Amino acid sequence: MCYTDQKIFQKEVHFIIFCPVCKSERIVKNGSIHNKKQKFMCKECGRQFVEEPENRIIPDETKELIDRLLLEKISLAGIARAAS
Repeated sequence: MCYTDQKIFQKEVHFIIFCPVCKSERIVKNGSIHNKKQKFMCKECGRQFVEEPENRIIPDETKELIDRLLLEKISLAGIARAAS
């Protein structure tokens, strides 16, 4: 019986992150945002950013509702409940 020693090596994949403003590669980790996404900071220009931000578009009807509720002096917590 022949015994062979098999070693499995994981391939390490490194992604290079560029600053969205100055395109520098001098990026450091800088905490995380509320939904646990990693924040980064550029050492060249000081810009803080998230690698893949989620840009949610707010409908015009919701914007108009928020404007009306702000004029009625309703609290921000109340507006958040009404708009969501």
